[in-house]
Amino acid sequence: MDEGRPIFLQIAEQIENSVIDGSLAEDAQVPSTNELAAFHRINPATAAKGVNQLVDDGILYKKRGIGMFVSPGARAKLRQRRRDQFAEQYLQPLLAEAAKLGIHVTELKTMIERYEEQR
Repeated sequence: MDEGRPIFLQIAEQIENSVIDGSLAEDAQVPSTNELAAFHRINPATAAKGVNQLVDDGILYKKRGIGMFVSPGARAKLRQRRRDQFAEQYLQPLLAEAAKLGIHVTELKTMIERYEEQR
């Protein structure tokens, strides 16, 4: 766990990552709050807060008396949200710095392609 971020957000992000990478498919049941709490050695209320955040976001839905499940369309919704965040967190600063250095977008594209070839 990351000490700098609230645990409930880390729990929510961990479930989101499982949805995005496909290890939790749409309509699949997610671990219960008690299972999450036991695994991470945290209070069940903290785990529930993370899970409920995903319910509020439409990523998970409740089946009364059964548990929480991944909502249809959750993967696409999460991927789009992460793409938008990616643009804000990485592309905007990258383009701003490139502009300061006089690097044109086409040159930047070439730099990225070269870097990718070297990997």
